[in-house]
Amino acid sequence: MIQGAHVIIYSRDADADRAFLRDMLGYPHVDAGNGWLIFRLPPAEVAVHPTDGDPAHELFLMCDDVTATVEELTAKGVEFTMPITEQRWGLRTALRLPGGGELGLYEPRHPVAITPPAT
Repeated sequence: MIQGAHVIIYSRDADADRAFLRDMLGYPHVDAGNGWLIFRLPPAEVAVHPTDGDPAHELFLMCDDVTATVEELTAKGVEFTMPITEQRWGLRTALRLPGGGELGLYEPRHPVAITPPAT
């Protein structure tokens, strides 16, 4: 039985991106050996979108208040690569990883398939 998913982010500076996930986003982790960190992610969901182009995959982090999250992460030195924009499905932005990649960040305005953690 499938029990979870393992997401891989390819990076030009994997050590810096691992430090970012550990220090900036505060994700709990285990060391799989020799500093190879594997992170526990928040609950997740997957959606399948149609495309006329080549199939591709994206990773978006979800939050309950994108403005507050952007302010909190900006204060830690996180760079955002686009302003918060309103989409029909929610509020969206993107953040830069130290290795050059980007992660989407959004506040959903649609029903979600996950139960948010208790605060």
